[in-house]
Order: sequence, then structure tokens, then C-alpha cells
Amino acid sequence: MLATQTAPDPTAPRVIDRVLTGRAAWRAADVTPADWRVVLDAAAQDEILAIAATLRRQKVPMLALRPDDFALPACRAAMARASEILRGGVRFALVERLPIDALSLDEAKAIYWILSSLLARPVAQKLDGTMIYDVHDTGQKALPGSGIRPDKTNVDLQFHNDNAYNALMPEIVGLLCVRQAEQGGLSRVMSFATAHNALREAFPALLPRLYEPFWFDRQREHHAGEETTFAAPLFVNEADELRARLALHQIRSGYVMRGGADATTAAALDAVAAVFREPALQFSFTMQPGDMQFAANREIGHSRTEFVDHADPERKRLLIRLWLRDGGAPGYIG
Repeated sequence: MLATQTAPDPTAPRVIDRVLTGRAAWRAADVTPADWRVVLDAAAQDEILAIAATLRRQKVPMLALRPDDFALPACRAAMARASEILRGGVRFALVERLPIDALSLDEAKAIYWILSSLLARPVAQKLDGTMIYDVHDTGQKALPGSGIRPDKTNVDLQFHNDNAYNALMPEIVGLLCVRQAEQGGLSRVMSFATAHNALREAFPALLPRLYEPFWFDRQREHHAGEETTFAAPLFVNEADELRARLALHQIRSGYVMRGGADATTAAALDAVAAVFREPALQFSFTMQPGDMQFAANREIGHSRTEFVDHADPERKRLLIRLWLRDGGAPGYIG
């Protein structure tokens, strides 16, 4: 069994014993555009176009690009506001928007990389060191033990946080919308603090089970000879704060791989799924091309609805993902 991200402190006050409050514990009706929306103003747009012009004149590998290489006062101010939201507000932000029609795909990725680096350090998203990851439908099926991640399909993605099946998770998850689907693909976010409150109210007998380990399918992201599953709780009390790791798809797959779940485990997972279906607890929005979505990964669950893609391959839905984390090593294992 691999270690979890941070061992719980047995002397800390127990999150499980109280209703969680504060800006992180929001419901859909509580959220206004000022809480989550950040606009790249005209000055920021000029800075972005200037970066693109510089990159056309002098080619630099994307991984070598750093924000300090450019004068970005307006962009820095916008990303500082996004950081405030992620760390002290509703914990998700939509930064609108890169002038994507004026940029090549490589230029858009490079500028997204630079702006995201103002929030935290990009880290590897796969064992092979992949740092920037395409989210799109490949036509494959995400079956237990297959290693195919659900983000490579067009199915409804259940609420989750990224890389819940690895010991060290990203602190922030970023998504850049390059192209929308023909239909569907609506983005959704939900507060884990709010979900915890709902579980505490509706399923009090099952809540303690969520603080005990579950088996996760590791999606074949491990070295030869290592365990194919990973064990960790869904909820952890860290310094009197709730932190979560949720991946119902990978958990259910993990129990298929381990021979099945007991009745209490199955009931606890069903309770989590029921709470995350509650519309009043979710906030939904549509990402436009050039929009950048960021979420505090252990405090916000994110999702997207099933989608129908364009027939033309050049128009198919495409999002670019970054994982950001200042702690640990920059590799996948961390």
C-alpha cells in the first residue's frame, strides 16, 4: 500500500464533527461571477500578443519558458486575482480569455504555460514525464485495468479531482479550451466542503467510512512489478481543513481488480455519487475557446457532461491540461 499525500494528525480537531463553513463551502446559489471570473483586459491582451510575436522571432522550447522572461504587469495582476480565488475564495477560477484566433496552437500552449506558471510550477502528468496533456475523445473505452483514462473518451465524467490514484496530487488543475464540442461538454465544479456537509446530514453513518482507505485503479501509471492499485481515504483532515481525493471511476475499477467491494464500501460510494448528483450543490459553465479554468484540486471536484463531437477531425473538442504543484519533485511520482 502506498502512502497517502499527508498523514493525518491524530491530535488535530476533527473536521468530521462539524459543519464546514467559509468561502470554500459554497452552494450554487451562493456563487456570483465576481467570485470566479477573471478577465484578461486590453493591456493583458497586448502583452499576450507581444509574447507570441517574440516566440515567432526566437523559438524557445515551451518547457524552458518562464514568466520572468517577459514584462507582464497586466497578466500578473489577472493571475494574482486568480490565485486569490483559488487559495482563499471559491477555489475555482475561469480566466477569460486568450486571443486564440490570433495564435497558433503552439503559441496558445506556450502562453497558457507561462500564465499558469504564475500560479504554481507545472509538473508531470504521466510516468513518462508528459507535462502538457491533451483532453479529447480518442474513441477508446476506459475499462478497469486498461490504463485508458476517462478524459480520453466522450462519456459524462463523474465529479473527481485529478490524479487521486497517486500519492502526491497536483495542487491546481488547469484546462485551456482550444475547441468546443458540437454538443455538450458542459463544465461543472463542486465544493468538497459542501459535499462533506451534505454527506454528514444525509448519510451520517457512512461518513466515517470515507475517512478509511479505498482501492484505486492506478491506470497503469506505475513501474513494472509495482502494485496496480493504490489505497487512500476519500477524506483527510489536514491541519483542521478538509482535503479530498475522489475518483469514483478509478475506485470502482480498483475494486473490480481487487475482487469486489463489501456492502459498507459499496453503500459509501453510492452515497458519494448521490450527493454529487445534487444540482443545487453544483456550479456549471461553458468554456469558450481561449478560456482557462483553474481549480484547487483537493478542495474542488470538477466534471463535464457527455458530449457529441464534430465529424471534422480539425474541429473536434480539445482542451489542454496542466497540473501545477510547488511541493514535492516535478515528476509524476513527486
